[in-house]
Amino acid sequence: MSLEALKEQAAIKAVSYIQSGMRVGLGTGSTAKYAILELARKLRDGELTNIVAVATSIDSERLARENGITVLDLDPTPLDIAIDGADEISPTLDLIKGLGAALLREKIVEIQAKEFIVIADHTKLVSHLGQKAPVPVEVVQFGIQSTLQRLSKFGEPKLREKNGELLITDNGNFIADLWFNHPNPTALERDLKGTLGVVDTGFFLGMAARAIVAHEDRVEEFSRA
Repeated sequence: MSLEALKEQAAIKAVSYIQSGMRVGLGTGSTAKYAILELARKLRDGELTNIVAVATSIDSERLARENGITVLDLDPTPLDIAIDGADEISPTLDLIKGLGAALLREKIVEIQAKEFIVIADHTKLVSHLGQKAPVPVEVVQFGIQSTLQRLSKFGEPKLREKNGELLITDNGNFIADLWFNHPNPTALERDLKGTLGVVDTGFFLGMAARAIVAHEDRVEEFSRA
């Protein structure tokens, strides 16, 4: 079974937790896309009604609207549920997110959810954060070389490119992918967020209530203790 099929399986399972009348946070990326499409299908088929959503990126908002999902701006009202993918999932359900460059909006939306469900294929499971992926760090454009120099004491930062040009987020910032070797992500996140020029990081610590992970032979669920 392809990884795309596994992503879709995890997404479909996660959408089964959505009930009519809910306010839903829509994630960004190749796995979250399948959750948006499954939610749209359930609305078209009448399995769900009276759903409103908040999107974590321009791309996800566009996909949701094109498929008939009502999308609102984020306000202080809590969301019932948020569903999104991850780039790494630790045994304690701490995450690295942001390889889709939407980490800031994802964090702003998902922190307001009563339940945040992370969905992934089995390749995203790791024994510790940083095992397979760098942590994306959203940084302002102004003074970028100075910011990179400050980040270099925590690891090896590299500005992300797309189509041969520096990637610019929906918020007008750059992404620096930081390869790190640090035993304490909580302390590292604190230090990174205290670094001048940093907007936020792709560490999502203590946020996910549930993980749904698709393997070749099963779909596995984990809950935060």
